Amino acid sequence: MSAEVPLVKILRTMYPKLQEETYVFCQVSDSRLEEVLAESLCIFREGEGTSAILPLHLAKQYGIASSAPFRQITLQVFSSLSAVGLTATITGELAEAGIVANVVTALRHDHIFVPEDSAERALQLLRGISNRVYYT
Repeated sequence: MSAEVPLVKILRTMYPKLQEETYVFCQVSDSRLEEVLAESLCIFREGEGTSAILPLHLAKQYGIASSAPFRQITLQVFSSLSAVGLTATITGELAEAGIVANVVTALRHDHIFVPEDSAERALQLLRGISNRVYYT
């Protein structure tokens, strides 16, 4: 399966899926990193320390200070890292609705983290993008 590059095709076939897990963003100390690494969704080393996206239950279990809870929406389309405009389109639509969007782009899919209480609305908006593009 090859990655999609044309924005219109990606938007038509992105099939957003709301994941069940609730996540938080947090800073993980080097001494705790090994403990949480296996269950972390994402680890990113920044100049100020190591950031992680952890399941909420794990952050609570380890007593790690974290952000408010987020839900993950995964775009099911295999989008290319060379595709232009996907993040701007998605975040623009969500911003117009007043929904915070934190995007993580991985090798095959894009993942949008939205506040837990806005997740269903965000999912509907993303589906709306696909529908509008499909019928134009």
